[in-house]
Amino acid sequence: MRPRSAIPLGIFATGAATTAYAAVVERTRWTLRRFEVPVLPPGARPLTILHISDLHMTAGQRGKQRWVRRLDRLEPDLVISTGDHIAAQDAVAPTLAALGPLLDRPGAFIFGSNDYYEPRPRNPFRYFFKRRKKKLPTTMLPWETLRDAMVDTGWLDLNNALGKLQVDGRHIALAGVDDPHINRDRHQKVAGPADPEADLRIALTHSPEPRVLDRFTGDGYELIMAGHTHGGQLRVPFYGALVTNCGIDRARVRWLSRWQDSWLHVSAGLGTSPYAPIRFACPPEATLLTLVPRD
Repeated sequence: MRPRSAIPLGIFATGAATTAYAAVVERTRWTLRRFEVPVLPPGARPLTILHISDLHMTAGQRGKQRWVRRLDRLEPDLVISTGDHIAAQDAVAPTLAALGPLLDRPGAFIFGSNDYYEPRPRNPFRYFFKRRKKKLPTTMLPWETLRDAMVDTGWLDLNNALGKLQVDGRHIALAGVDDPHINRDRHQKVAGPADPEADLRIALTHSPEPRVLDRFTGDGYELIMAGHTHGGQLRVPFYGALVTNCGIDRARVRWLSRWQDSWLHVSAGLGTSPYAPIRFACPPEATLLTLVPRD
């Protein structure tokens, strides 16, 4: 007869093994995704965009820093970062070193809440309650130092701002908002029809909140890029993300999808909070988007 403790011990062992895999293996299984996005005018030559998000960098994450630096070998035409770059007071220099050669390419960025505020321990089960009260940390991170350094390289700061870039001979109109997850977005500062003379119109938001996506779609941006969700961070095979940590539905919590008349790409991101260092069925990732002509 099987001892009564056998089943509970088996469950415990399985849970421990899963947690170890999520914390040690999956969390550092750096992955490059590739998608084609049909948004260019008919007959246009392809354009590549490297989308990075949610680095949540700390000084000791040397493996992540090396992997991000090697992304320059993809030779993207444009680099977009959708926020949450740093996770510690001493992370600015390592983050800039990791981005390194990418900062020499045309680029644009926005910030997320963890660019402004130092992360703190939180109960993970709070994410399952939609009506939870948000309480921001009080310890600020050196976001101004990070912003100034990125701007000095030529990257556009699109936090509640409009911008334009000439990339591979194409005129790209851009708009961005600061993080809607902590109510820093000010769409009124960028509102209005996207430049009709541009070859391509791109909008950025850290958190893919439906109210922001609706406004950008209404303004005529063909491609909207976001991060924040970590792809769910913990996913169940054949079910998907357990939570999205924002207003978007689970089906659009990562990768490429349609949002009304726009294409939406939500990056699953490259990091985690230092206080929740696990990912399951959702490896850390960056994305190379190849923009091609519309059908």
